[in-house]
Amino acid sequence: MNVAPDHRLVQPLPHVPFYCPVPPAAHPAAGVLNELTVDWMFRQNLDTDENQRARLARCDFGGLTAFTMPYGRLAPLTLMAKFHAVLFSLDDGVCDEARPTPGQLAREVGLIMRAIEAPGEPVPGESRHAAVLRDLRIELERYATPRQIRRWVDAMRVYTSGLVWEAECRRSPGQPSLNDYVTLWMRAIGMAPSTAMMEIVAGYSVPDEDLHDPRVRALTEITWTLVSWDNDLYSRNKELLRADDDLNLIDVLCHELDCAPATALQHAVAMRDRVMVLFLRLRDQVLQDGGAELRRYVHDLGQFVRGHLDWAARCPRYRVVPHQVTPLAKPVGWWKHRPADDSTEALPLPTISWWWDQVAEHAEAVRHAA
Repeated sequence: MNVAPDHRLVQPLPHVPFYCPVPPAAHPAAGVLNELTVDWMFRQNLDTDENQRARLARCDFGGLTAFTMPYGRLAPLTLMAKFHAVLFSLDDGVCDEARPTPGQLAREVGLIMRAIEAPGEPVPGESRHAAVLRDLRIELERYATPRQIRRWVDAMRVYTSGLVWEAECRRSPGQPSLNDYVTLWMRAIGMAPSTAMMEIVAGYSVPDEDLHDPRVRALTEITWTLVSWDNDLYSRNKELLRADDDLNLIDVLCHELDCAPATALQHAVAMRDRVMVLFLRLRDQVLQDGGAELRRYVHDLGQFVRGHLDWAARCPRYRVVPHQVTPLAKPVGWWKHRPADDSTEALPLPTISWWWDQVAEHAEAVRHAA
């Protein structure tokens, strides 16, 4: 844990455009999806605070689902939008607003996990989030195979373990190390259960051995990481205004490098773009030699990265008051055509440096096979 210097490193920063050369796409049912999901969410009584309910209503769950999974069948796509609503509510209302101790959050996520591991009778004293996730887990059985349900439950375990770690960081002085933050945030962002849902929503199934391929594992983690870093880049100003929340990539870099926020922003964009370049290289390798289901999965990972940014560019949740900080750019200023850093060298972070090894090891295997 790095202790913060005396000055506050929470200055608002201007918008930076994103490098993501993946074609846009959107499911045509975005508006209907959002109306259904918001109405359903209010009926679940996940949140009692009216301001929080209003914030959640502005999240555009239908748009998030339609942009990230434009290929989806409508019924499981609606289930995915409901999952988004519950996880946003859990993140805002329980993890952020309540600021629970790690012990308190460990109990909450333990009850959530038990509700989806063995979705039987309700447990006395469980939260609405646990109860609603139990119902959604039961509904998932309509669309998913037992293997896919196992993968999703395992992915929820990855996510909830990250929430407990995040709670510990929020109650500790200073900031986590950059390596720790990257590891934590790819879990706590909630991307693991989202990528596990892709094949369910689309109606295909990837063999276990394909998902265990180190290149595919790397691509999956890269997707989680890109979404988590992109979230930090576009949401930082909003989080500072709403909750004085400086647990994000930019402010972690401020402490790690002992630099100003504007300099940290440049480093963050360079890191992010280098990882995006790696994703494209690894994706193209797998598309060359993977089976049909694996190629579909890898394609859908890229669509999630792109769709998340398309949604964020339009989402009212991330707009801020213009006279306080620079407002979120409109979609026309959202993109750039070149990465800030196209180096093929691994980032010096032990938690993710193995991703770059997969490119070299695959190239070596191809040479030996020739």
